[in-house]
Order: sequence, then structure tokens, then C-alpha cells
Amino acid sequence: MIMTATKIAVVTGAGTGIGKAASLALVRHGWRVALAGRRREPLDAVAAQAPAGRTLAVATDVAQPASVRALFAATVQAWGRVDFLFNNAGIGAPPLPLEDLTYDQWRSVVDINLTGAFLCTQEAFRVMKSQSPRGGRIVNNGSISAHAPRPNSAPYTSTKHAITGLTKATALDGRRYDIACGQIDIGNASTEMAAKMATGVPQAHGEIAIEPLMDVEHVGEAIVHMAGLPLDANVLFMTLMATKMPYVGRG
Repeated sequence: MIMTATKIAVVTGAGTGIGKAASLALVRHGWRVALAGRRREPLDAVAAQAPAGRTLAVATDVAQPASVRALFAATVQAWGRVDFLFNNAGIGAPPLPLEDLTYDQWRSVVDINLTGAFLCTQEAFRVMKSQSPRGGRIVNNGSISAHAPRPNSAPYTSTKHAITGLTKATALDGRRYDIACGQIDIGNASTEMAAKMATGVPQAHGEIAIEPLMDVEHVGEAIVHMAGLPLDANVLFMTLMATKMPYVGRG
């Protein structure tokens, strides 16, 4: 699906992995994309792969309200509006036993994965409800961990379950402003973060197993599909996963 009119997207965690794939897919389909991430260098590298004028790199800490406000202000200043937000920024804690995690390790994951998504959603609401034409769409990266945990993943799994609640609340509260919200739950896409799957990762029964991966480009195209729907239609939840990964059937 090629966009016939230019629309404006904000993608967090855009410098690597799923965020990078989604950003470049949106650009290919006619969008302009504000690339947000904590480190400027990866954002500039993504921007270099897009035609001139189609991206805007904005160093952003999504856990900081002022930084999020600056991201949306820069986007509106450059292009006048925001049609789509992909809440993708996320981190995990070290894979430690639950009882050995520090407060700071827990808090950093919550700050980025959950509070960051909320702050970006809040700012998107402020822009989308006041622009003309009114409205827009938000998609949250929930992950397979929004459904089932991996061993030693309490902070990450907790935030991803919470993202599901944020998605539902956003979808409800956005109705009055023509703001749609959905969630994509991604399993084993071939990114830097998931590369370890190819060499083996811990399973619930204690063994190490190699897990299948899928091309991350499929995720980018799925995001384009969700983003490009008219606002009277919504993908509330989508699960996109490597077909043979251990999820369905618990192994």
C-alpha cells in the first residue's frame, strides 16, 4: 500500500531494530518520520538511508517529560502535525533471578517501557486532538512478553503486560478525538537484540535452545499496514511472530 498523501509519523527507539525497520518502511510508503532515540548517531545513520527531507532525527529520552514535549514540538514545527505514533522504545533488565534485581534495574525498565509510552501517548493526544484534520493513530509495541514471560524477565514482562492496559485505555479515551490505538506483539524478529536466539536462549524448563527468527522487514510492513488504515478502522491487537518459535503450545 503506497500512501497517496504525505502523512507524519513519530517513531521512538528508531535508531535500531524494530524501530529502524518500521521507520524505513514508513518512509518507503510515503510518510515523513520523526526518528526518536536517546543516541543521535544511530538516528543519523537511519536518516542517511532515507531520501532528503523525509526524516527528522531528534535525540529524545522518553522517560523525561520535557524531552518528549520537545520531540513533538520539533515534529510539529517541521511538518505541521502528527498522524501516527509508534511507541517502540524499550529496554530489558539483566536476566537475573527476580530476588536479585535491584530497585534501579526495575525502575529503569518501567521508566522507559511504560512511563515513556504514556508520556509520548499523552503528548500525541495533545497534538492530535487540536490539529486539523483532527485525530491520528497510536501503535504500541507490546511484544510476545505481553502474553507470556521468559525466565528471569520480571521487569520487562510486567511493563509489557501493562502496555496492553495502556493500549485499551488509549483506544477508549481516544474515541472522542478520532484517535485510534492498537498494539503489535512481536516474537523473534531478526534484530540485534534477538540475535542471541540463533545461538540459544534459556527455556522455562532450564535448558538452552535455539529459536527460529523471522525477517524484521515483515514487522515494518505490518506497522505500515496498521498506520495506513482509515481512522474508522483499527487493528486493536496483532501478533506477528516467527512461525516455529516456542510460544503456541508452550514449547
